[in-house]
Amino acid sequence: MQKISREMRGIPYFLLKEYLVELGGTLLDEHTVAGAGWQVRLTKLEPYKVFSLQVGQTLLEMELEEAVAEDFLQRFAMKTLRAGA
Repeated sequence: MQKISREMRGIPYFLLKEYLVELGGTLLDEHTVAGAGWQVRLTKLEPYKVFSLQVGQTLLEMELEEAVAEDFLQRFAMKTLRAGA
């Protein structure tokens, strides 16, 4: 079992939960989504501040079975990929 903690900035909390459901997960409670071989707990953090700019951030605590870890992380990375200018 792999345990990974990751802070995500700039993607709203509700949207991260929606992405996890789209990846095959089910809401276990308000803060936890689980799928086949994985579970992610989301925690809202204080906004990240740079001068007057504030960006929302969420802590994701992932528990991944070895058999699904690589596939899940790749699919999650594609869901959360953002293009810049």
